[in-house]
Amino acid sequence: MGVTDCHVHINPIWEMRPEAKRLLGFTGEGVARFLTEPPAFLEYLDRAEVERAALINYVAPEVIGYTEKANDFVSDYCGADPERLLAVGGLRPDHPNPAREIAHLADDLHVRGVKLHPPHQLFRPNAYVDGEIPGLRDLYGACARHALPVIFHTGTSVFPGARNRFGDPLAIEDVAIDFPELTIVLAHGGRPIWMESAVFLARRFPNVWLELSGIPPARLLDYFPALPRLADKTIFGTDWPGPGVRDIRANFDAFRALGLPAEAQERILQTNPLRVFPRRAPN
Repeated sequence: MGVTDCHVHINPIWEMRPEAKRLLGFTGEGVARFLTEPPAFLEYLDRAEVERAALINYVAPEVIGYTEKANDFVSDYCGADPERLLAVGGLRPDHPNPAREIAHLADDLHVRGVKLHPPHQLFRPNAYVDGEIPGLRDLYGACARHALPVIFHTGTSVFPGARNRFGDPLAIEDVAIDFPELTIVLAHGGRPIWMESAVFLARRFPNVWLELSGIPPARLLDYFPALPRLADKTIFGTDWPGPGVRDIRANFDAFRALGLPAEAQERILQTNPLRVFPRRAPN
């Protein structure tokens, strides 16, 4: 049983808005090559001793630039090795027919999860409650029926145009209550403003997971001092090759250097990711 990096960005960066692409700065070892050569990226994962990686894509043309073409990109890319490369796609929160789009993502593109990014998509995750975006009910319900986890960006974003008021994970409480069969992942653990709220939600709801990507691993115990006790509800990701994340292996090494009990490390790196992203039988 190998480890899973639950948050990697292999994205169609040619779709990114220029101001967003400039913010990335560091592009990492072979990133440009990896975007077009899945075998090269798989070799990189081998060197990092990572078995599986969830490739996080989403749709946010106004802020980041990604369109629905990102779904086709990640589906094709992960087709090189769908056991190791887990496609995560997305859709607009105000999609006119979210149930049909989720079925397309699951059945035709074989995605393993759906990413929603409130600060980049400029919406509240619970905007169905007051009728502002009623289609979110159908979106969440369809994801639950298709056993697709919904990965919410929680916490801040510094990309131009991001509205960080939408990053408060407490708005996801309604989703967890109203859709108990839906697997919910709190990406970035509410960094850095709402970390306590993210922990509260993960502790309160059986269907909510705390995800630790995009946080310097060496500081995780500063931000989450109860992490050893949260091991049953936590998964780890690197957010590579995001700003400040230079190498997947280095991030995993830094996580292991925290000195968490071996059982806690196994749950966070191996067992829990298999609950969020189960293995699938070969077609």
